[in-house]
Amino acid sequence: MKVLVQIMKNLEIIGQPLPNIPWEERPEGCKAPVWRYSANPVIPRNLLPDSNSIFNSAVVPFEGAFAGVFRCDDKNRRMTLHAGFSKDGIHWDINPETIKFSCDIPEVAEWVYGYDPRVVKIEDKYYVTWCNGYHGPTIGVAWTTDFKTFHQTENAFLPYNRNGVMFPRKIDGKFAMLSRPSDTGHTAFGDIFYSESPDLEYWGHHRHVMAPAPFEVSAWQCMKIGAGPVPIETSEGWLLIYHGVLRSCNGYVYAFGSALLDREKPWKVIARSGQYLITPETLYELVGDVPSVCFPCANLYDPETGRIAIYYGCADTVTGLAFGYIQDIINFTKRTNIL
Repeated sequence: MKVLVQIMKNLEIIGQPLPNIPWEERPEGCKAPVWRYSANPVIPRNLLPDSNSIFNSAVVPFEGAFAGVFRCDDKNRRMTLHAGFSKDGIHWDINPETIKFSCDIPEVAEWVYGYDPRVVKIEDKYYVTWCNGYHGPTIGVAWTTDFKTFHQTENAFLPYNRNGVMFPRKIDGKFAMLSRPSDTGHTAFGDIFYSESPDLEYWGHHRHVMAPAPFEVSAWQCMKIGAGPVPIETSEGWLLIYHGVLRSCNGYVYAFGSALLDREKPWKVIARSGQYLITPETLYELVGDVPSVCFPCANLYDPETGRIAIYYGCADTVTGLAFGYIQDIINFTKRTNIL
């Protein structure tokens, strides 16, 4: 059962205590709301014998340690999903065998590809959402209790859709998910939408959340946006880390920022950062299979201290880790608000 912990005088964060959260103190002189792990990349591209790259992956607390689902593109450049475990959230043991989903629906069970997973615990199950190949990209859904056996359900939406991110509790008694309708290509557009389901099979009550910002207002997110890690519930609203894309003269640039959503009507945006939290700056973010990409897919947080650890894909090649405090990110979101 989740607990409510007061962090500061005016902020409450909902969640289970996580005293063993991976952590590194803020570097001396750093004034940014988040900072990079000094030993990045935390997961290299060749951790598995057949991996070309490991990035855009999702982790959660699990049995006193950590577990996750990882995007591991192989040396055939096929997009595959693998389960993994870690004692400290930094050193990972990823299964070299791909996840074999258990599914009794023949039309859904046929595997084409899977990438950019998210994982969230709701009640007694861990739910996995990912971009699933079914006549184009859509949102696949599965659940597990042990990260060894995964039970696949119906795809959430029609093609084409990406960045399916579920909320960690039901909203008004229903499962809730953010997603970004797209197309079959490398979508040059994209808004974030909210959807609900009573049973993980039939999704509806679709609501628009937010669109890319005008170039003259916030250029880093002017082409398309997409939900990142699972939202964090606070007394100020749902804290959402999301990615934005700028089409520069030298190609796409992926950065990420933050927003606050209403707790009971999450399609209503309270505040949205005009500035990015992190943009490609370091060599491992600038150089790789897809240059200039910082793509967040997971966060761990400790409600007792307000610490947050953000996992993000770097240049579609390796996995990076950044740290911060939830209070600082909320303050940053309000201070740079473009609404």
